[in-house]
Order: sequence, then structure tokens, then C-alpha cells
Amino acid sequence: MQKWYHIIPKNTGLSSYVWIIFCLLPFLFIFRSSSMYEVAFGIIMTLIFFLSYRLSFVSNSGWIYLWVSVEMAISLVMTLFFGYVYFALFIAFFIGNVRHFGGFLSLYIVHLTTTLIAVTTTLITEIEALFPQLPFIIITIIGVILLPFTVRYRNQQQKLEGELENANERISQLMVLEERERIARDLHDTLGQKLSMIGLKGELAGKLVSKNPDRAITEIDDIQQTARTALKEVRDMVSNMRGNKLEDELIRVQQIIEAAEMEYSMDGDPSLKNTPLLVENVLSMCLKEAATNIVKHSQATHCHVSISQYPTEILVSIEDNGTGMPENIEPFQGHGLQGIRERLEFVNGHLTIESEKGTTLILHVPNVIKHVEKEDYS
Repeated sequence: MQKWYHIIPKNTGLSSYVWIIFCLLPFLFIFRSSSMYEVAFGIIMTLIFFLSYRLSFVSNSGWIYLWVSVEMAISLVMTLFFGYVYFALFIAFFIGNVRHFGGFLSLYIVHLTTTLIAVTTTLITEIEALFPQLPFIIITIIGVILLPFTVRYRNQQQKLEGELENANERISQLMVLEERERIARDLHDTLGQKLSMIGLKGELAGKLVSKNPDRAITEIDDIQQTARTALKEVRDMVSNMRGNKLEDELIRVQQIIEAAEMEYSMDGDPSLKNTPLLVENVLSMCLKEAATNIVKHSQATHCHVSISQYPTEILVSIEDNGTGMPENIEPFQGHGLQGIRERLEFVNGHLTIESEKGTTLILHVPNVIKHVEKEDYS
């Protein structure tokens, strides 16, 4: 359910300003009355309606039906006496938030029936007064018919998205835990046995130094060889942990784009020359995040990836032909762009955004040449 302060409905396809007008509009209909008693009665009914509307959001399930009944009665009275039918939209919105399907369906049928009866009766008795606003009355009736189902569908969709997000977060936590356990096993298997061997041979060499120097030298050579082997295995293990290469990630990005029924194209050489694997890992993660954003938010039909490697920097651009970024949204406050920027800053890179006829993200990373290290141990 919405919070009590959500008097103005959200996610209904109408601007908040329209709902504010609906809140103030009944007073215009009320003040057209000639009698002060009618004006006072209309104001009291309007205040009671909004009070009941507020209480319907904070009450338990049993009281909800009471407050909605009060709202329907007031809406019926306001329609018959003042020709004001727009309270029906507020009620329709609230009915869409009722979780129990039986209660939702019952309230929907009663509300639709009473609204149609009130509008029909008012049009028959006051056709001349209501004729100028007939198009708005028709729109209101359409809203009473469709709005509850629209709100209910959106609430269910948001609930499923929340559950999916929680499930993905849980999966991520389990993956991290599994990765930690795998690292622990690899470290134990890689280093445990060899460090134990180095310790035993070190003790043996210490005992043989005075008794059998040649044997002690042999044991020391074995210690050095075992240490070199352990160092190489650790380097290989750390290298595998650092992440995927860019050309491997591009295959997954293409699958993501094409799975969303978008066209995919790419130019440039994805096989970066002498680039540290950490830099490729950062570019891969940023590229995957950008592709996910395009699928979720851009409404594009085409995605183009371009890769360029210059002597001083590496440029990876991701371009789409979607709707572009809204002007009223700060670029780095949503859609994962903040995460992309932070990852690039970790390797002294930066992000450039262009939003004309779509959106283009340009990933800038300094071209730090990886030097081949000689494996030496002393």
C-alpha cells in the first residue's frame, strides 16, 4: 500500500499538477451554489472526503472498506448536487492499491456502478450545466474503468522487480561467498603443501650444514625450486582472479543486446596489445554495465561499440539510438553511471557522456604498457 501522505497518486500517467487541480476543483463547483448552506455543506463534504482518503491508507484491512464506502458516498453526493465527478478518480486509484483480489474486485464493481448511476442521473437532470465538461466526464469514466487495473498491475510489477532485485542480491552474496571459499581452497592447495615442504627441507638443511654440506646444498636447491614453483602458481591464480579479457566480454555484451532484439555492431580490435589484465577487467565491467543500461532504459533499436587503442590512451565507446538522457536528471545519479565512473577512476580513467539522438558513453583509460616480468627468485 502507499503511505498515508500519498494523497496525490503516483505512477498513474497523469502529472501531479493535474491531481492538484482535482483537489482544488471541487471548491469551484461548490462556490457556484447560490445558498451559503450548500457552500458550507460542499466544503464539509470535501474535507471529510480527504480525511477519509488519508485514513484509508493508514487503516487496517477491516477499516479500509468503511473509509472507501464513505468516499464513494461523498463522491456520489458531490456528483448529484454539484456535478463534481472527479473524486471518482481518487477512489479508483486507491482501489488499485487493494492487495486482496476479492476486495479489489468488489470495490471496483461497486465504485464503477455507483459512478455510472450518478453521472447518468446528473446528465439527465442537468444536461445543460454539464454539457461543456462532457469530454472531461467521459475521460473520468474511462479512468474509473482502467485506472484500478493499471495501478494494480504496476504495483505487482514493482513487487516482482523488488523480489527479483533481492534474489539477484542474494545470488551475488552467495557467489562472493563461493568465490571466497574457492580462493581459500586454491590457496591451501597451492601454498599449503609447498610451504610445509619448504619448512621441512629448511629444518633438514639446517641440521645437515655441519654434518653433510653437499646434502644441505641439495636441500637448499630444492627449497629454491619449490619456492619458484609456488610463486608461479600464485601468480597464475591471481591472474585468473583478476577478471575477463575485453574480447571475451564483448561476446557476452553482443548476446545481451541481441537478446533484447536490438541490432549490434562493433569496430576496432578488441584484442588489446600489452594492456594489463586489470585494465581490461575494468573496461569489461564498464562495458557490461553500459550494455545493461541500454537494454533497460534507452528504448533503442541499435547499439554500436567502437574500440580504439592509441599510444597514450584506450577509448571504448558505446553508442545507442535511443531516447537519450532526460535533461532534468543528473547524469551520474542513476543508471549505474556512477559505478562506471568510479571503476574508471580506479585505473586513472574517466567517462564522457554525449546525449544527442541517443546516448554515447566514451570510456577513457590511459594506455599503460605492460612490461613482461622476468621470473626470478633470489
